[in-house]
Amino acid sequence: MNKQPLHRRSFLKNTVAAGVGISMLGSSAKLFANEKKPKVRIGVIGVGARGLGHLNFFLHREDAEVVAFADPDTAFTVPKAKAMIEKAYGGKKKVAEYTNGPEDFRNLLKRDDIDAVVIATPWEWHTIMAVAAMKAGKTPAVEVCGASDIQECWELVNTSEQTGVPVFGMENVCYRRDVMAVLNMVRQGLFGELTHLQGGYQHDLRGVKFNNGKQYYGGGVEFGEKGLSEAKWRTNHSVHRNADLYPSHGLGPINNMININRGNRLLSLTSVATKSRGLHKYIVDNGGENHPNAKVDFKLGDIVSTLIRTNNGETIMLSHDTNSPRPYSLNFRVQGTNGLWMDDQKSVYVEKKSKYDEWEPTGDPKDANSYFGKYDHPLWKKYATDAAGAGHGGMDWFVLNSFLECIKRGTPYPLDVYDMATWYAITPLSEQSVAESGSVQFIPDFTRGRWMNRTPIFALDDQY
Repeated sequence: MNKQPLHRRSFLKNTVAAGVGISMLGSSAKLFANEKKPKVRIGVIGVGARGLGHLNFFLHREDAEVVAFADPDTAFTVPKAKAMIEKAYGGKKKVAEYTNGPEDFRNLLKRDDIDAVVIATPWEWHTIMAVAAMKAGKTPAVEVCGASDIQECWELVNTSEQTGVPVFGMENVCYRRDVMAVLNMVRQGLFGELTHLQGGYQHDLRGVKFNNGKQYYGGGVEFGEKGLSEAKWRTNHSVHRNADLYPSHGLGPINNMININRGNRLLSLTSVATKSRGLHKYIVDNGGENHPNAKVDFKLGDIVSTLIRTNNGETIMLSHDTNSPRPYSLNFRVQGTNGLWMDDQKSVYVEKKSKYDEWEPTGDPKDANSYFGKYDHPLWKKYATDAAGAGHGGMDWFVLNSFLECIKRGTPYPLDVYDMATWYAITPLSEQSVAESGSVQFIPDFTRGRWMNRTPIFALDDQY
């Protein structure tokens, strides 16, 4: 779904007060309990590069039925979706199309034969669409990003509490095989008490932010109306914002390791950014110094660093680095009193087990004698074959499977609206901190104190 950034709607007056929605709630257990369903009827909102992957997943599940999809890009993305549907259903099932402009998704939400929607659209639409879905009684699974402001995060939480409709946060890296093995290590006490964690989004996106308007990745230095796919909308965030624009890939997984919003919470952050040079250089190198886009002033610093403090005394370092030439890395480090895991080195060090001052390799999950083999998470042991060939090394299968299974079983989402609001909040808070030379920003408690009594539920066994 392609659209230029919107100005956020005015925050709803009846959701401003911190206590709004609590009296309407009854209990959080009631709020996050779905009616059990043998088959989930799905609407997909946004069938671009990301949404097509989700669409393909649901088209091949016997416990899911794709009822409708919405996307205004009739020239490029819609034909791809229609071809995928035809190949999977062979004309035996009719899938409704809502392609009459960017607001036509609202007509999809009016249908009474849809249980849930998956939202895979430009970031500025996520909250708008999720709120509309909740008000229509459709439980949304929402792709990750960073919010435009804190009010947007509260709007997600308040609407969920008021309507009783839960939200599923689609952070797929929480299900990455090595990350889940490390989660297993943490829970079994291998690293002792955790003290410091690192994560981030270090990914050379220059070929995503710019293309030639004819292919998804690279081939030119166009963006905005002349770009295609993410270059049409994502690059504008780099023009206008200096912040950690995409915090959840690093933050989501390590939050599970230290029980954020479930016995622990994030308290405050401070962020700084380097100068902005990478995107301008890419344009000059690939389009020449006289190209019109060489005159664009990009606000996003090449590297944004954010330090977070938690209630239970851990620190978290996040890094956002998408404008520089570099190999992909999420920069994970999990440090405890007995040792640590370093993602980039693919190594662990465990005191009194490892040779002093020497790293040990994590190994392969298929090798039972390696660390990752010994601590391979039960979910991966059970479903590795099912997830084979799925997007992002199988992670996408697990996150969408969890969404379906929770609805079918009527159980709470393991990554819920409070988690999503917390992830989203990092972007506007880091933006404010960078603008104020690294000033401390306090992170809202979106659970309104319930974090003290909520208990961890993410991936406790091999169910979902």
